[in-house]
Amino acid sequence: MSPLLWRTTKKKAGERVVTLVSKPGCHLCDDARAVVETVCAETGASWVEKDISKDEELYRAYWEQIPVVLIDGEQHTFWRVDPDRLRRELGG
Repeated sequence: MSPLLWRTTKKKAGERVVTLVSKPGCHLCDDARAVVETVCAETGASWVEKDISKDEELYRAYWEQIPVVLIDGEQHTFWRVDPDRLRRELGG
């Protein structure tokens, strides 16, 4: 798919995948998880959580930004998750 076509084709919330990159014992990750879980339930988006301590590639890319939220594989935010901003991005 051409980049131009991709930009003009907006996915529906139910087709979006939110990834929370987190680590054990992280209170900001706990806060982010609660926001992601709530907003995804409201919008119909699916979400997964990945443990940065078990993935070398994620560790190299995001260690200083934990927690990190990706939407469809692209970074949306880090540290604190704004529920309104996430909701808007997901089309909810």
